[in-house]
Amino acid sequence: MNEFFAPADILLPAACDMRKWAVVACDQFSSQEDYWDRVETLVGDAPSTLRMIVPEARLGREDASALAAGTFAAMKRYLTGGVVREIPASFVYVRRTQSDGRIRQGLVGALDLEAYDYEPGTDAPVRASEHTVASRLPVRIQVRRGASLELPHVMVLLEDPEKKIIEPLAAETAGLEKLYDFDLMEGGGHLAGWRVTGKRAGEIARTVSGQPGPVKLIVGDGNHSLAAAREFWNRCKAGLTPEQRRGHPARYALVEVNNVYDEAIAFDAIHRVVFGARDSSLAEKLAAACPGSDYAVTCVTAAGERRIALGASGIGELIERIDRFLEEHLEPGARIDYIHGRDAAMALGRQKDAAALLLPAMGKGDFFKTVIRGGLFPKKSFSIGRGPDKRYYMECRKIVP
Repeated sequence: MNEFFAPADILLPAACDMRKWAVVACDQFSSQEDYWDRVETLVGDAPSTLRMIVPEARLGREDASALAAGTFAAMKRYLTGGVVREIPASFVYVRRTQSDGRIRQGLVGALDLEAYDYEPGTDAPVRASEHTVASRLPVRIQVRRGASLELPHVMVLLEDPEKKIIEPLAAETAGLEKLYDFDLMEGGGHLAGWRVTGKRAGEIARTVSGQPGPVKLIVGDGNHSLAAAREFWNRCKAGLTPEQRRGHPARYALVEVNNVYDEAIAFDAIHRVVFGARDSSLAEKLAAACPGSDYAVTCVTAAGERRIALGASGIGELIERIDRFLEEHLEPGARIDYIHGRDAAMALGRQKDAAALLLPAMGKGDFFKTVIRGGLFPKKSFSIGRGPDKRYYMECRKIVP
């Protein structure tokens, strides 16, 4: 049996202020520039994953090419300057105490991109959960091409209702090497990690790859980032021999695997906020376009809140209908943003010439069933956890020989 989720040569900070090193996923707080301004002030000149990513909130404020070049330079400095150290042939067992007090358990390791496919109708053991938008891939591929390191915010889910794969590691930590243990910045909770290697790591790799059913793993967060890694590998391998392909670092992507039945895993809604929405009848038009009473959506504007009933056969279809409606009714100069967190979306919706649509969350039971049946959710259908509880960048891995 070929193991498609395996231990990796993982890089961690050698001697850094961990609170300044670990930064939340770059696609969070995309319309809240003050969040990233605070992070910038906190980090200062200290080594940080902030220097190796480009927060989406900064893309409209600074030159994207210059930002990307800065991340590539920081990666090389950290590699050659002794900022990071290697933890060879290992998984990292992660325990994240979220801002709500719940503990999320995960396992960081290398995913073989040959076992993953994001296309609809695939029979690959590792699959996407949402439709991949081709136009979102080129810039991500370009970034990966210029990078010497990867930092994962991709979270991949397995279906283990009996909790036999990841959860037993909680009772084994006394015999494992602790790699880090610290409070995260900006109210992100607490993060601790232990090294899993040798025979135990091999057992886990075989168990994950040998799960029953046609679908072993499904991408929860970071669908487009993993799709870009796959496309980059497809381009790389074209000029390689079979032997070179087997050991090439770009063939793999560092991810965190979680059990969908972990109590801390929740499919939170990603809300839609329209900026430049001057049409005061947006809610009425949406209700007319989606007749029915299957789901309730709240529209928030400067004028107040309105709860509207919409019809759809499932949560995926509901989101697809809302997105299609917004695209068709977008006023000139208006734009849509996808906001994690109900309170943040409400605050943005109350701004002048804005409107927020607060979407319902998805039940866990719909997730694997939908993908196994060959279905895919629309982009930005759900988020695993609230914004402050999203995955923080911590581990790194080389992606060049």
